[in-house]
Amino acid sequence: MKLSNIIEEFIKELLAENREIELQRNELATRFNCVPSQINYVIATRFSPERGYSVESRRGGGGYIRITRTAPENENLILHIIGAIGNSITSSSATAVIKELFGARLVTQKEAKLIMAALSDSSLIIQRPERDIIRAKMLKNILVNLV
Repeated sequence: MKLSNIIEEFIKELLAENREIELQRNELATRFNCVPSQINYVIATRFSPERGYSVESRRGGGGYIRITRTAPENENLILHIIGAIGNSITSSSATAVIKELFGARLVTQKEAKLIMAALSDSSLIIQRPERDIIRAKMLKNILVNLV
């Protein structure tokens, strides 16, 4: 398993116990024998608003990273995501949304794959920014039908 995945799972285990956690970047880096930028990478890519998290960071000697689970549980998660999508969404952000729904067991693996295929750049063969606008509309329509 990749180190990024291990760090992500560790943080998610902590978040399973509490809705909000505070972490020390250097302590995590020491624990996982990596550089602090690896911790930054995991937090930036795995704990984004699309995935239902809010991250606050303060640098310096007493610095911390505060991660808060913002997405409500179950079907309310869908409504939260619909509101967060906005007018356009990239393929990678749409994939993150679908993975979050799969992780919350709101879609099956097969459904997630079908949705990701329909929203992929290879399915939407028009140029940006129209492609991201259409993808957002499609994703919102899919999500509305899951409620």
